[in-house]
Amino acid sequence: QVQLVESGGGLVQAGGSLRLSCAASGRTFSTYAMGWFRQAPGKEREFVAAISWSRTSTYYADSVKGRFTISRDNAKNTMSLQMNSLKPEDTAVYYCNAYVSGRDYWGQGTQVTISS
Repeated sequence: QVQLVESGGGLVQAGGSLRLSCAASGRTFSTYAMGWFRQAPGKEREFVAAISWSRTSTYYADSVKGRFTISRDNAKNTMSLQMNSLKPEDTAVYYCNAYVSGRDYWGQGTQVTISS
C-alpha cells in the first residue's frame, strides 16, 4: 500500500507560480515512478508530468513543457511540481500518482486556480 498526500495548491494570478508537493508513505519510495495528473471541471483527468524512481527520466505533457518542473527527493519521500508562468487553463485539481507493481495509487488532490 502507498499513501499520498498533496499540498501547495491555491489561487494565483496568471503569470504567477506555485509549487505542489506530494508526501508518500507505505512502500519504499525510491523504487517506483511517480507523477502528477490534473482534472479540470467537466473534463477527463489528464497527465501532467512524471519522474522515474531514479530521477534520471522526466516526462511532461506538451501543454506544460517548459513551464513546469517535476522533481523528487527519495531521502524525504517527497515529490514536487514547480509550476511557473501559470495560465487560466492550468486551473484544475492536481493529483499525485504512484505506479507500484502494476497498480495506480492516488492522493486526494489539491485545487489550483489561476485567475486571469
